[in-house]
Amino acid sequence: MAGSVALRTAASPPVRRAANTEPAWVRWALIAVAVAFLTLLLFMPLILVFVYAFREGVLEYIAAFLHPDGQSAVVLTLIAAAVSVPLNTAFGIAAAWAIARFEFRGKNVLITLIDMPFAISPVIAGLLFVIVFGANGWLGPWLIEHDIRIIFATPGIILATTFVTFPFVARELIPLMQAQGSDEEYAALTLGASGWQVFRRVTLPNIKWGLLYGMVLCNARAMGEFGAVSVVSGHIRGLTNTVPLHIEVLYNDYQTTAAFAMASLLAALALVTLAVKLVVEWKAGRDHARAVRDMGGGEA
Repeated sequence: MAGSVALRTAASPPVRRAANTEPAWVRWALIAVAVAFLTLLLFMPLILVFVYAFREGVLEYIAAFLHPDGQSAVVLTLIAAAVSVPLNTAFGIAAAWAIARFEFRGKNVLITLIDMPFAISPVIAGLLFVIVFGANGWLGPWLIEHDIRIIFATPGIILATTFVTFPFVARELIPLMQAQGSDEEYAALTLGASGWQVFRRVTLPNIKWGLLYGMVLCNARAMGEFGAVSVVSGHIRGLTNTVPLHIEVLYNDYQTTAAFAMASLLAALALVTLAVKLVVEWKAGRDHARAVRDMGGGEA
């Protein structure tokens, strides 16, 4: 009798404590505070950007983008993003591969350097480029002698944008590749695959969603960067003003409708970034669940 009782006791599942013991009013109060905070600081400003952008009609909205200075700002912003994102993608893949797959002296130093743009103010980063490439900087006389313009020109804007955005891809891939390990890559090498085949057929498919998310974040930051670009651009209308700088110029000139019209472009980019984030997370979760299911089926 005692044995059967002990057996039933051991076989019965343990009693689980309720994970949430707070009263219902506490939970609803916390939810209300969170919703109010998001409404005041996120949803309302975002909605007002589009309201003010269209308050004088669609024609005025379109006119802001048809203005030569507006078109120049959009083109320059796209150029800076088109150059900086691929560069940071290549750097991010290389850095993540090195950190996740190899042990070497200075590894922690490399990780710290990758995080440097997060710690340094973008304005200070812009000043550093001025000190190095400006007319009175370290390389200034040599650049002037060879008629090369970095500061107050497109190359300086690209350099500043690349600097402030280069951690995004690497920081997405490093923990992902460390968690995945290298067993599949070693197996492919054992079967005779070349390094490029391993990367293309094993590594890249495994990191594709993290890579895409890192690129999207990098692109959003590149197109919205203000501080570093403001220092190195010189604020030359129609030449070195990106979209954020052009918005500031329009707002200071009391052209609020045009300013909000240009701002709506960056707001739309932020919404697209969030949508892509949700899609990437959903697809990554689906692929992970499928892999776990296939693994369970194989074991069965």
